[in-house]
Amino acid sequence: MKVLVIGSGGREHAIVDALTRSPQAEKIYCAPGNAGIARQAECVAIRETDTEGLRDFALTHGIGLTVVGPEVALAAGVVDVFRAAGLRIFGPTKAAARIESSKEFAKELMAKYDIPTAGFRAFTDYAAARDYVAGRPFPAVLKYDGLAAGKGVVIAATMEEADAALRDMLLDDKFGEGKVVVEDYLEGPEFSFMCFVSGRRVWPMVLAQDHKRAYDGDEGPNTGGMGAYSPLPFVTADDEKFALDRIMQPVADAMAAEGCPFEGVLYGGLMKTAQGIRVIEFNARFGDPETEVVLPRLKSDIVDIFCAVAEGRDARPEWHDFATLGIVLASKGYPGAYDKGHEIKGLDAVGGSVYHMGTRSDGERVLTDGGRVLFVVGRGATLAEAREKALADVERIACDNLFHRTDIGHWALEEITVHR
Repeated sequence: MKVLVIGSGGREHAIVDALTRSPQAEKIYCAPGNAGIARQAECVAIRETDTEGLRDFALTHGIGLTVVGPEVALAAGVVDVFRAAGLRIFGPTKAAARIESSKEFAKELMAKYDIPTAGFRAFTDYAAARDYVAGRPFPAVLKYDGLAAGKGVVIAATMEEADAALRDMLLDDKFGEGKVVVEDYLEGPEFSFMCFVSGRRVWPMVLAQDHKRAYDGDEGPNTGGMGAYSPLPFVTADDEKFALDRIMQPVADAMAAEGCPFEGVLYGGLMKTAQGIRVIEFNARFGDPETEVVLPRLKSDIVDIFCAVAEGRDARPEWHDFATLGIVLASKGYPGAYDKGHEIKGLDAVGGSVYHMGTRSDGERVLTDGGRVLFVVGRGATLAEAREKALADVERIACDNLFHRTDIGHWALEEITVHR
């Protein structure tokens, strides 16, 4: 089978890597790809949002399966365009992808179907939103109602911070025109629960935890994610069962009941609070960087799973019991302004896996080409061993414009007290 992966980041590199382990994937393409992906697939210069260009490529090249990585492609309706052409594609329709592209849609769905989440109100008017926030306790949770590349959420400790965020979102259109959802503040460790979903069928993946803050000790600005690990010792079997039975399965059922059944990866961003598991957000695709630590643990043939989901057949993914831990190497200045074009050396000396997030080729050289540049994954019998291997591999990579966190996995490894 010829397979096309849409996207250009670390998530897509991890998907391509998993596809290379399947004997069914005879030829893998990636559009547009990156310097690392180019070592395992043929990269094609088509933008993720060029739905018709991607469709035409798939038709011309006899693509048997297409896998969508980024949310922008889903929001552009690439699944609808492919299905209209009779092409098999893994991912939700534009209507189903609203569970990510509209925070308000997701919150109203949860409210209607009694799925546990924080209380909320939505606003389009800056003055009304500001008055509402001013009359409530801090910290305030402010979410832009749309796609914002993981940067549309602000937890404001003061009114000054809240006002600046509301101005960004409602007056200055920093992320585009839209609404703001103001949520009740919840406390506890967050974790990522991704499931393969085909209509009302839900198959859970192993859990992971992302680290959003830029610097050690969970300090600094929010990012798209600076590292992740799997499994999670602080989430019990009962917690996981509750999350599956009371959150993920009911959401799949709700989407079907609303006339927009979900097919693809449903990502639950969940929190373990003193009152129980609560939903922070949903995404309509593989998380990034969680995918890079989850898919290496997949024992099953990923082509079988992708096709089963796309065709509405049964699938039973099996998982390895080893631990994985990954560390992001990011450009200095990220998530703010940063330079591109710095040479990366030492990649061939790495013993584990390296997924490219933002790189490009210049002849034989690999150069930085994004905020998050590389994702280095260690695996081991324990999380401690996986982190030791990942940190050792990070030291083998040489680039004068990259930084990384050294404490990925601290929730698990330092046995921090968890709110119960």
